[in-house]
Amino acid sequence: MMTLDFTQVFSYWQVLLQGLGLTLAFTLSCAVIGSLAGFIVSLLRLSPFRPLRWLVTLYVEFFRGTPLLIQLFWVFFCFPVVFQLNIAPWLCVTLSLVLYMAAITSETFRGSLKSIAGEQHDACVALSLTPMAKILYVIFPQALLRAVPTLLSNVVALFKESALISSVGVADLMFVGQSISNSTARPVEFLSAVAVIYFVVAFPLTRLVGVVESRLLRRYAL
Repeated sequence: MMTLDFTQVFSYWQVLLQGLGLTLAFTLSCAVIGSLAGFIVSLLRLSPFRPLRWLVTLYVEFFRGTPLLIQLFWVFFCFPVVFQLNIAPWLCVTLSLVLYMAAITSETFRGSLKSIAGEQHDACVALSLTPMAKILYVIFPQALLRAVPTLLSNVVALFKESALISSVGVADLMFVGQSISNSTARPVEFLSAVAVIYFVVAFPLTRLVGVVESRLLRRYAL
């Protein structure tokens, strides 16, 4: 019977932290880019041009309705073949996570956009604001404020889902943990350590979502 020895984890703490750093880098960068893209997608879904609205809706429903792992594999294995391009693994991962994040955040922004009172739009017309100025200075700040709690929840979800990128050879936290557990024949110790690291990062963020939501509701009565 194998004896558990969790002290061995401390011998590899630097490598695990490097993997965590890469995981956080992918999560934060894709969350920011994907959220901005999601806002644009949400505006397109409210477009009066019906074919464009249908096309964007199909994109959102497809990426929300299929597993992220399938999307990741398709971009990594099929995208280079279909488009005859040699794409680096990190770029495939980034593209997959951004497309996924844009799809789920577009629903968040669409709900917040619909909650903006019609008087705000009327005021923009009265002030003769251009459509771009209206979006940047009136609509986007209010939509973002209303969407913050859900956006933070999406970031936490993306952080946990990012463990899937290890399946295409990117040396994130999950990949590093698997590699060390295979080389040392200590899967219990190192996979448990990886799970603890994910929890230590994700749990405070989930608590932060609740705090931010309650404060926003109390301060702005959204």
